[in-house]
Formats: sequence, structure tokens, C-alpha cells
Amino acid sequence: DTPVKPNYKVKPGDLISIVMAHPPREIELIPENISINIVYEDDEIIIVNKEPGMVVHPGYGNYTGTLVNALVYHFGNLPRQNDDEIKPGLVHRIDKNTSGLLLIAKTEMAQSKLARYFFDREIDRLYHALVWGDFDEDEGTITGHIGRSLKNRKVMAVFPDGEYGKPAITHYKVLERFGYVSLISCKLETGRTHQIRAHLSHIGKPVFNDSTYGGDQIIRGTTYTKYKQFVKNCFSIIPRHALHAKTLGFKHPATDRYVHFDSELPQDLQEVIVKWRAYAVHKHLD
Repeated sequence: DTPVKPNYKVKPGDLISIVMAHPPREIELIPENISINIVYEDDEIIIVNKEPGMVVHPGYGNYTGTLVNALVYHFGNLPRQNDDEIKPGLVHRIDKNTSGLLLIAKTEMAQSKLARYFFDREIDRLYHALVWGDFDEDEGTITGHIGRSLKNRKVMAVFPDGEYGKPAITHYKVLERFGYVSLISCKLETGRTHQIRAHLSHIGKPVFNDSTYGGDQIIRGTTYTKYKQFVKNCFSIIPRHALHAKTLGFKHPATDRYVHFDSELPQDLQEVIVKWRAYAVHKHLD
């Protein structure tokens, strides 16, 4: 039960335990010719700008049509030096309805290194989110343990006193104010499930149109029918939570050089921001 250095020479009688990166796969991965937006690719890694609505990994209820199915097909059509099968190595995930950058390892070496970087919090990730409400300060930090809700296992809850869940820290910065909603950036110090969505909901500023955490209700604004119709129109433009994984920075597993990637906001999020920007100007003129 003692970690050893890579150059340790194994001796007779040693008891060795090895931690594998992932448990054995229970389901067969079916290659599918699905279009994916590849931002960058080399022999070790691939970076994809995931479309909203696409599930990352096959699982209950989603055995096909996932990003991993698309990657298996893509890897199967790559020229290779030998017969070794390339398998997509997920080192992190983003929700089905979250868009943005996702980092995938193509080799075991890359996967183990990147998994370590994530564990040691050495990956820089920045998200953009449209959220309900305005902020008193231009930037701030949200803390609070995150764990599965004791009432609903599908939802994550924040436990401020830390008696349950895992520690979570989210730093936010206000990019633009529209009165009833705000565009912010979020920097993750930890990577808990639904962290940004749960944290923002916890402080009363849920992500716009986030049906799981209360953002699909009209939380801020007026009682006017015209305003209510405006918000409903916005919901129809972005029929998902308004969250996008914008940037990704890390040490390349092969070269140890720092690399940084940025992505454009998806069309639906851009459109809804333009609508709120115009609304805020008119509201101010009124």
C-alpha cells in the first residue's frame, strides 16, 4: 500500500495494486458517421467543440448518437502505423445541453497525464453563461459542497456547511449586464457534476432556461404580458440551459508546453444575447 517511483524495480514477494483509468466497458461502442466540429487534433489529443444536445458518452437511454460513437468512427478512418485500436479516452465531460470545448486523449499516456492534470487542478477552463439577475460586484467566488440532492438523485445540491458532498469553488466575472439577466464567465477551481449550474442556482441566479435548476421560469423582470412574451421568445431561441465551455488551457501531454484553445459561442446563445442586449437598451431609454 505504498506508492513507488516509476524506476522502482519489482522484487519477488511484492504485492502490486494498479489503478486503471476507467472500468471495463460494459457496452460495445458502435462507430457512427456523425458530424463533429474538431478544433484541433494530433497523435495524442483531440479537441472537439461539442454541439448542444449531443450526449458525450453512451449510457442508459443513449447507446447511439453520442460524441464517443462519432469519435470511434473518426478514429477508425485514421491512417495508423500499426493495428493498434485507437479508443477515445474521456478525461472530463460536459452535460448534454452544454455546448463547447471537450478534450479527449488518443493514447493511454495522454489519458493518464491529462487525468492527473485534472485531478491536480492544472487545467484552465472558462465557461460563459447567461444567468438570471444582476450582480452587486463585477466578480466574485461561490463556494459550497456539492452532492446529489437528498430529495432527487438526478439533481445536484449545494451544502454550505460541508457535512455532505464534495468541496466546490466557482469564480465568476460579469461580462455584460442586461438588467434582468447577466452574461458572466465562470472559472472552475473544482470539477463537480453540474457545478456551475448548481452554484448559480444556490445564489439565486440560475442559468437562463435551465429546467433542472429553476432557470426556465421568469425569475426577474416585470409582470407585463409583453415582457413575458419576450422571455418566452428567448426560451424558444435557446431551448436548453445557456451555458458554453468557452476556453481550455493545459500542458500538452507529449511536449509539456502550455496550449490554449478558444471557441465561438454557438448560434442559439449568440442570438439570445443580441435580443437581451437590444431589450436592455430600449428598457434604459424608457
